[in-house]
Amino acid sequence: MAAGPAEPVQAVLQRLSDWPGEKRVAVGLSGGVDSSLTAALLEAAGWQVEGLTLWLMSGKGACCAEGLVDAAALCEQLGVPHHVVDFREHFRAQIVDFLVEGYGQGITPLPCSRCNRNVKFGPMLEWAERERGIARIATGHYARVRPGDASDALPVPGDGRGRAQLLRGLDAHKDQSYFLYDLPVGQLDRLVFPLGELTKQDTRAEAARRGLRTAAKPESQDLCLADHHGSMRAFLDAHLPPRQGEIVLVDGTVVGRHDGIEHFTIGQRKGLGVAWSEPLHVVRLDGAFNRVVVAPRSAAARASCTVGAVNWSAIAPPTQPLEVEVQVRYRSGAVPARLTPLSATESDIQAERPHRCRLDFAEEQFSITPGQAAVFYAGEVLLGGGLIQPEA
Repeated sequence: MAAGPAEPVQAVLQRLSDWPGEKRVAVGLSGGVDSSLTAALLEAAGWQVEGLTLWLMSGKGACCAEGLVDAAALCEQLGVPHHVVDFREHFRAQIVDFLVEGYGQGITPLPCSRCNRNVKFGPMLEWAERERGIARIATGHYARVRPGDASDALPVPGDGRGRAQLLRGLDAHKDQSYFLYDLPVGQLDRLVFPLGELTKQDTRAEAARRGLRTAAKPESQDLCLADHHGSMRAFLDAHLPPRQGEIVLVDGTVVGRHDGIEHFTIGQRKGLGVAWSEPLHVVRLDGAFNRVVVAPRSAAARASCTVGAVNWSAIAPPTQPLEVEVQVRYRSGAVPARLTPLSATESDIQAERPHRCRLDFAEEQFSITPGQAAVFYAGEVLLGGGLIQPEA
């Protein structure tokens, strides 16, 4: 390697070198370029690195056959140990069954945040500490963490005393904090995200400079289950029986038929197979009656929504309304909203995360989708987030 690393990479290496405390870490390796460079940077900064790959599915997929091979080869290249842990049954119970149940009920579930909480970060931390005596894990996510005692903690609305802060990644096009909203705040101090201060272009360039075998590996554009089965439709067809039903207007007028509500999502316009005087969009999926409800775009916007199973991250659960920025989809921008805490119902109290709130948007929002996450921010700081609830 003739030229040295670019300035942003040098800054990351310096920060990792100056990291306080023990520098032992298990790096979650998927076999992609992001996790590969994460391991390489930590090793270069003097950390004692061990690779950890979760075996989630058999066959094709970024986290499966190809990924296992590439992760193992990377660890061989870096001269660090590599561990493969069979999580297939855990993944099936936590993600596959969860998706099938949600889609069958007319909800569009968000598997990635659930996977991060229930399959990846928590279980990886437990395994690393139990089996290897390692207290930290690192991944290739584009996000940043400020420890709970950080002197450069950012101001937040509400009570953030002593709480670690999860921040957006500096690359706005790659920021993945949205999918990390559900991580327990107690885990954040044990996480390392070296790529949070890099752009994807920086990552590719540095991986190539270091001669990493994954430097030019293409990114997966879909959910891992969609990659594994060929498409999300194929995954759903493999797990849900065909259920033909009606496509109706809000007033109940039948305008078409469908072959399964799981193949539709809120806001969808194309592929409805309905001829009408104006374009129609999906506004509701009625699981009880197996109906797809459609309406003109003007009727598809919502001024508010209820969010349940809220995980409060940078602040303690608020008792008063807050002005926040809300992101309701991974690829949507954050929009202003007023967040009002709601009293927990009896079923909420029995749940792991009983907190609920109401969001009133400054402007009506399109495609508010039950089952997807609404994540609350104050600038770069992720305050918390939860799951959008179906309309009553």
